[in-house]
Amino acid sequence: MGASNGSPLLAWIHRVTPRRRNTYTAYSIGCVIAWAVLWAILAATAKKETLSHVLPVFLGWGIGWLSATIARAVYPPPKKRLLGPPS
Repeated sequence: MGASNGSPLLAWIHRVTPRRRNTYTAYSIGCVIAWAVLWAILAATAKKETLSHVLPVFLGWGIGWLSATIARAVYPPPKKRLLGPPS
């Protein structure tokens, strides 16, 4: 689990993130928490017009998340390949 192109931030994130938390379930829970916080802040401070602009973004994200979740459940994961000369 290496960082992409030597980015110090990504290298640090990969070092401090335990493997068991680097899952799709953890990603989904984090997204739900982030959206809940965003909606709470917007509900408390924003105008109704702003909420109507954020709703399509949220629905688009939800459709994308749902399609990715279905794809992960339906399609098998890629086969692991060993890197080396062909035999």
